[in-house]
Amino acid sequence: MEEIVFNAALMREMRAVTMITKMIDDGKLSGNKRMFFHLIEAGDITRDLSASSKMNFDWKFLMHLFAIGRARAERWLSDSFELLGVKTTLDLHSKYL
Repeated sequence: MEEIVFNAALMREMRAVTMITKMIDDGKLSGNKRMFFHLIEAGDITRDLSASSKMNFDWKFLMHLFAIGRARAERWLSDSFELLGVKTTLDLHSKYL
């Protein structure tokens, strides 16, 4: 239940951010600073984990997830570091609307 509530709240907030960002980009909302969004994810791996994995505190499993996260972050940084503070690398519209 907590996960559903969290995801619903996140989706609602990101939809609002997406609409405001579009208004700023379209020149319909002035005086606001444009925020840039980025996403590092491993859904292709976590999607296949069982629901019980959320309660798996085994050190080897946690280190496995850590290694995956680090590898994804390193790859994202090597591909997109120069875009930080310059351009959004996440398609907010397709992800949240």
